[in-house]
Amino acid sequence: MRLKSWLMDRMSGWLNKEDETDYYGLPLTDYERLCDEIRQVDVLLVEGRSRVSEVIKAVTFSPWTHAALYIGRLDQIRDGTVQNRIAEHYRGDPREQLLIEAMLGEGTVITLLSKYKRKHLRICRPRGLARSDRDRVIAYAVSQLGYDYDVRHLLDLYRFLLPYVFVPKRWRSTLFEYNAGESTKTVCSCMLGQAFGLVDYPILPVAERLNEEEFKLYKTNPRLYCPRDFDYSPYFDIIKYPFFDFDVATYRALPWDSDGVIYNMGDERLFSRRREEEKKIIPGERGEKR
Repeated sequence: MRLKSWLMDRMSGWLNKEDETDYYGLPLTDYERLCDEIRQVDVLLVEGRSRVSEVIKAVTFSPWTHAALYIGRLDQIRDGTVQNRIAEHYRGDPREQLLIEAMLGEGTVITLLSKYKRKHLRICRPRGLARSDRDRVIAYAVSQLGYDYDVRHLLDLYRFLLPYVFVPKRWRSTLFEYNAGESTKTVCSCMLGQAFGLVDYPILPVAERLNEEEFKLYKTNPRLYCPRDFDYSPYFDIIKYPFFDFDVATYRALPWDSDGVIYNMGDERLFSRRREEEKKIIPGERGEKR
């Protein structure tokens, strides 16, 4: 068991190794504004730069490699039992903004939002989610704290690293297969899919038409979800806060006249002539001319 644990720690460390070369420039996201605007139960998508992130990008054809659930500050949690459960896993400043996420090598943990300050981020907001259901989603995510990360997921990612043609079929990834026995292990998107599924909130449901007027929805197995699905879902609003937000400052680029002001909308020509006359006044004589 010690050898297995040591091997898993080494593999997790190698896969989680970050490429810091892209962090010397300005981030793509206005982090300060995101902190002001993010709400409880928003899903935060993260573009990672680790080895495991590059694998996920290649497999899912998406830049989004990780998803976390924003639960707010500790004093924003209304349920005392849930609040106490969080306090068992987080003993920091209660004013900090918190996430719950399933992390490779760590399991399901409480994380500070500030951890992703210099990352490329996107908010996916469940549209119209009731307040009571928001509390249930948070309560479910909190109940997963301390669960291990799914080791099968880790092994599957290693299989993705190997040339596909040289891997026997029986060894190929079982990442998307259901395994009912793994009830105390999870991955980031699976945990979020289960949380929203608890309140019957759709992510990417499958619709079956029964007749011209009726149809039925089927829930997707939570193990099939990956971070990009929250981006694709028509039921989540996509919110971006770019570091350079051109929309905010567009009005400053308008061709304003810095000298004149219109007092009567019918006298534009008169005003224009008066200003031209004022420009001809020699400095020192302005008080003499009428």
